[in-house]
Amino acid sequence: MAEEKLGAFGERKAANYLRLHGYRIIDTNCRYRQGEIDIIAKRRDYIVFVEVKLRKNNTYGEAREFVTPAKQQRVIMAAQLWLQTHETELQPRFDVIEVYAPDGVNSKKVMINHIENAF
Repeated sequence: MAEEKLGAFGERKAANYLRLHGYRIIDTNCRYRQGEIDIIAKRRDYIVFVEVKLRKNNTYGEAREFVTPAKQQRVIMAAQLWLQTHETELQPRFDVIEVYAPDGVNSKKVMINHIENAF
């Protein structure tokens, strides 16, 4: 339960960040048997599939390092399934948003790092 709450907190922070930077959120938490997409957004010529990784700090590695090749493949598969049912002329792109929240959901200040074309 606490982990789910923390994940939702990170995804809300990431979605707010995207909105502030001109993205329009299309969907969140798209789940398929093959994988999940945390955030789907549009901006300019792109439909962006975003993987959000939240960590308290980078002691054990950068948050982006936890988006393993296997995780990338699951996100790509989920994106392909989403695209089959949502026709678009937009170019797909896969981003990672790192959210660092030192005090978890009680963090007053979080650091966000947006990595475009992460994979």
